Amino acid sequence: MLIRKTPWRNESEPVIVIMAVLLLLGTINVFSSSFVLATTSYNNPYYFLIRHAVWLVLGIFVCFACSRINYHRWQSITKWLLLITVLALILVLVMGTVVNGARRWLSFAGFSVQPAEFAKLTGILIASRFLTVMMKREKKIDLLKAPPYWIIFFMAALVEFEPDMGTASIVFGVPFLMAFLVGIPWKQVKVLFFAGIAGLIGLIVWQPYRLLRVKTTYDPWSDAQGVGYQAVQSMSTIGSGGLWGMGLGEGVSKYEYLPEAHTDFAFAIFAQEHGYLGVLLVIALFFMLAICCYYISARARDIYGQVLTIGIMLLVVGQALGNLFMVSGTFPVVGVPLPFISYGGSSLLVTMASMGILLNICRHGFQLQHDERQDARKDAIREGSGREPGAPPLRLVK
Repeated sequence: MLIRKTPWRNESEPVIVIMAVLLLLGTINVFSSSFVLATTSYNNPYYFLIRHAVWLVLGIFVCFACSRINYHRWQSITKWLLLITVLALILVLVMGTVVNGARRWLSFAGFSVQPAEFAKLTGILIASRFLTVMMKREKKIDLLKAPPYWIIFFMAALVEFEPDMGTASIVFGVPFLMAFLVGIPWKQVKVLFFAGIAGLIGLIVWQPYRLLRVKTTYDPWSDAQGVGYQAVQSMSTIGSGGLWGMGLGEGVSKYEYLPEAHTDFAFAIFAQEHGYLGVLLVIALFFMLAICCYYISARARDIYGQVLTIGIMLLVVGQALGNLFMVSGTFPVVGVPLPFISYGGSSLLVTMASMGILLNICRHGFQLQHDERQDARKDAIREGSGREPGAPPLRLVK
């Protein structure tokens, strides 16, 4: 029997290390990218760092709690999470806090919560349960006739009304990609793909500022002081870091040159201060996280664990890719934070909850693999020597 030798017992150990390194880098970057704004706006350079620390502690607790909850239980409580999420999304539209023309936050006790972030994880849980049932029954998956996916579409529509097209695309896009990877008819893929493209074009035309952003995506210098300002500043910030970076805390773009320097564009400040080597480090960490998710999915106890792992990988790693493409000017500017790195309590909580669920799936998969090895070892002992598993070991004598 071949034994796979690795420096860790199971994939949960590298996942925890990757998560810890990203959280450390993110915490340092939150302070470095926000202390100028915190000083000028709140007269306290540690304003955002303190709030981030509170969310971080809460996120670690949520991650630990989710890692101890049997992931199968999420199937029974998904409907309650859906109810809470939909009510929160409706409540945002009615009495949410308006920031920069968007109504996305519910504020209480000095903190703000963004329900749209929780809709991402809720959509993954709904899709995982539906896809698992269909695969177990060996039925053809038809998303056009699937009520769960229409519910996910409804949540995405509520998010779009805030408006937040970037998050809405993730809320529905990740479950769609999950179904695509699981396997749906190509004819349906083409129909949904072209319908999605038509829908995106309609949403872009509906909001004039979105159309301007798309037009200036590949030539932001044509309106460098207007719509293209953020993209130009972001690319200039990344390029000015060079190979080694300016040094921790030495970045200059956070001095009110780059808008949203500690949230959606936090990675640009990170690149300016840590250089291309720092950029490669973060990219490598997310790449290794994707590989770990692949192995966790392959060793999951059941179909539900496999599908849920795929959804979590698409959410965390896919969102990271989306943010990197946005910050580098490849994609239009949309409100998509970088997991672990960007400032944002709701985003951090959802990411940590997702990682906790992932760790639980890994733990159960490792236990199953361990039990199977023990059974195989016992069978080999019985068949090879006729001895009972509990018999004393044989000794070789010359």
